[in-house]
Amino acid sequence: MRFRAVSACSLVLSALTLAACTGIAKSENALSPTLAGPIPGVFISPPTPLDPKDGRSIEFASQPIALTLQNTSTNGPRPLTYTFEVATDTGFSNVLFARDGVPPGDGRTTLRLPDALGTGRTYFWRARAKDGANDSAYSGFAHFNIVTPIVIDKPIPRIPVGNVMLDSALPRFTIGNAARSGPVGPMRYIVEVAGSDSFADRYVVWTIGEQPGQTTFDAPSALPNGKQLFWRARGFDGGNEGPWSDAQVFRTPAPPPPLQPNPGGGGGGGVGTGGHIPAGAPTEARAQQVVFGTEAAAEDAAEQLLLRTIWHLQLAGFQAARQRNPSGLISKDKLTINIGGWRAFDIYSLGVAGRATTVQFFEIGGTNPVPDPGIKD
Repeated sequence: MRFRAVSACSLVLSALTLAACTGIAKSENALSPTLAGPIPGVFISPPTPLDPKDGRSIEFASQPIALTLQNTSTNGPRPLTYTFEVATDTGFSNVLFARDGVPPGDGRTTLRLPDALGTGRTYFWRARAKDGANDSAYSGFAHFNIVTPIVIDKPIPRIPVGNVMLDSALPRFTIGNAARSGPVGPMRYIVEVAGSDSFADRYVVWTIGEQPGQTTFDAPSALPNGKQLFWRARGFDGGNEGPWSDAQVFRTPAPPPPLQPNPGGGGGGGVGTGGHIPAGAPTEARAQQVVFGTEAAAEDAAEQLLLRTIWHLQLAGFQAARQRNPSGLISKDKLTINIGGWRAFDIYSLGVAGRATTVQFFEIGGTNPVPDPGIKD
């Protein structure tokens, strides 16, 4: 029996050939790009998102934004890179942006997104580190908001302006609506009327809902007579408010002459009319001049005051009626008057016993006239 000697060189050559044929060669160099699989014992801690986070709001115009994380650490020999992800949900099922292989910075790593994100929503981002063979866990997510800022400009007072003399202490105001941008909610206006342009001596403050184009409203309560007054307005939407408008000035008419005692006890203080309103146009200023009897005669009951007021208004040429409340009941202290359209008022009396009574009106919303002849003096 014969034996064939095989050299060590032949054995080595055969082993290398077998490895090449079967594709199982692995590098023993931990930094080699051909390293297959994780390196045993290597741990990479997850990175920490630094900015933006905690629901920070970022204006749309400030984009594209930059994401910054605190670098991680590893006990492995290989250098690290980072993977960033941005999504619209916390589970990252809808990833809008992802980037691998971001090289680390000095202590912190920053990646600026290539494009702007859509406004008006919340975004979530996270990151993890890789060394080519081992990956860290993902960081916890951070969230931020992209917003379009709300800007409300000052409105424009249009009527009354220019120190005009009004014919009533219950003027009509007109405001040029404030320009605005961003997701503004329903707009309202604060209106102040004062005796000086410092507005330290305000007479009234009203809040009015905005109307299309411009906002017009009638003063809900009478202003003092014989005064030079200043007014201004500002817009707000509940959570945001704009600047005050420029102040405008106007004058109210002189106060009416004082009522005279009623010597006969049966009529008011009107001149040559038996205490009734003289004929004229159906204006609110004229309606406010209703006078009759004595205070005691008018106020023996609230309904007496209402019905006598209706009669006096109808005598003066007004269309006046009672008011049906939303409950369906007819009110005992509210009336409706047709002054350029039906308008509803609470009424009350100002007078001194033994003198003619003057009726004051406070306008309310929602008219539902109920015809009534009233009570004659």
